Amino acid sequence: MAHRWMLSEPSAHREALMALINVPGVIAQILINRGVLTFDDARRFLKPRLDDLHDPFLMQDMDKAVDRMATALQRHEPVMVFGDYDVDGTTSTALLYLVLRGLSDRVSFYIPDRLQEGYGLSERGIDEAERRGSSLIIAVDCGITATREIDLARTAGIDVIVVDHHQPGDRLPDALALLNPKRPGCPYPFKDLCGVGLAYKVAQALAARLDLPQEIVETHLDLVALGTAADIVPLQGENRVLVKHGLEELQYSQKPGLRALITAAGLSDKELSTSQVVFGLAPRLNAAGRMGDASRGVRLMITTDADEAARLAEELNAENRRRQQQDELVFFEARTLVEQDACLREAKGLVLASDRWHPGVIGIVASRMVEAFCRPAVMIAVEGQVGRGSARTMGDFHLYDALKACSDLLVRFGGHRHAAGLTIRADRIDALRERFNDVVSERTTPADFIPRLPIDAEIAFQEIDARLIKLLKMLSPFGPDNRQPVLVARDLTLASVPSIIGSDRTHLKFRVEQHGRTLEAIGFGMASCAEQLRSQPQGLQLAFTLEENTWNGTTSFQLRVKDIKTGTDA
Repeated sequence: MAHRWMLSEPSAHREALMALINVPGVIAQILINRGVLTFDDARRFLKPRLDDLHDPFLMQDMDKAVDRMATALQRHEPVMVFGDYDVDGTTSTALLYLVLRGLSDRVSFYIPDRLQEGYGLSERGIDEAERRGSSLIIAVDCGITATREIDLARTAGIDVIVVDHHQPGDRLPDALALLNPKRPGCPYPFKDLCGVGLAYKVAQALAARLDLPQEIVETHLDLVALGTAADIVPLQGENRVLVKHGLEELQYSQKPGLRALITAAGLSDKELSTSQVVFGLAPRLNAAGRMGDASRGVRLMITTDADEAARLAEELNAENRRRQQQDELVFFEARTLVEQDACLREAKGLVLASDRWHPGVIGIVASRMVEAFCRPAVMIAVEGQVGRGSARTMGDFHLYDALKACSDLLVRFGGHRHAAGLTIRADRIDALRERFNDVVSERTTPADFIPRLPIDAEIAFQEIDARLIKLLKMLSPFGPDNRQPVLVARDLTLASVPSIIGSDRTHLKFRVEQHGRTLEAIGFGMASCAEQLRSQPQGLQLAFTLEENTWNGTTSFQLRVKDIKTGTDA
């Protein structure tokens, strides 16, 4: 699929920033593209500190929340932490459980059954809290739209504190405290914390209120990095601080469960990055809830028993393999539906449904459908008269707002700009398909359906050296709003016969030369470009990320290719 290259214009501030912090022009341009213009900006970006975090008490209702928690601890009241079943929800649950459990033995947790209860604070969970005698529920990574359930809890004499980052609905629930920077009027400066980031802020505030050392909270930064990276939130501001320090904590985590999870993922001897969290650790934790009981993920993260940790990690490993098989099956069926239906092929927004699809994998498949067809996708698993859906989007298209325009067709929905979940009556799916397509059509232009490839700067091969690679590494952690820098080099000549490699023969390896310097390039999933290179070996342009490749004890620079333009399409 052709990409639209979006090359950042060289900034007028480039020379000044180069001199100010002593970096090459390429690095200065990358930093400027991320809003870094001053020395202090550069320090916060390149060397973020925990004391760069905002005061948690700036968040609306934080005082009320920690006062109520402190009272519950003082009176030895039973407290239940209620979390969502994804990685953000389970890490949020584990973090608050561990902090509170260190202060009281009357703390429990609850994760809803994905298939039986669906997303969010549930009536069954309220009943269970009542059965346990809990007088306080702390709902993490959910609750901001649970107006009916919170009313049920209040009727049962249970206070509810909501700690949620999802978009609020038109009516806020009548909870004792609502901690959500996105709620109208909340003065908290950073709006993009995910659930576990908010849980960390609550733990910070509680420790301050109880005059406890912040170290008892900071030891759980490993959970914060795991949940934040997995939830694909912008890695700027506080998220960058938390993930940067959290990855260091995760690398040497003292939690037996996280150590076992890292081992199960084959990452014990690797320097952990956001990419390894997203593609190595997170899928195994997510598999717990997608394929069965998500509470296993929480138990893995809170256990102090190495044998239990190893057993749970292997169990999740097996569940992840089963999940991958389901992914492939559902993706094949969904893709075939689109390719064989003329109306779906032309649709601007996809709504696909089947009673054969496992509801635990439709979110992953929705993401793959967006990647395959470059359009927003809603995947719905139907059971009886009810469909449960997951939606994902491309580019800057605001998914939550689009679903809001369809809300009269839905039983419930929630989420944010890039991802959402919904419940719908089966007899309304056709109407949703038509409405969603109309909404997407009205709010997009043809250019929105061409995949965009943002490019940070142009570079010459002679500029690539060990110092540049070291500085590029300092720009991590990478993720949304701080993607790994993509560079472009022009006027290249093919210097070797392209090789098709990999067990599935889908990857491309070749060498390119510019002004006498030759570098190796690899393009994953780009085997189909081999003939393009052979037929037009001169005047090539490559968009790529830069990395080091170590083989047989020798380290060299390598271009990881994102896109290729030859003479006819340059």
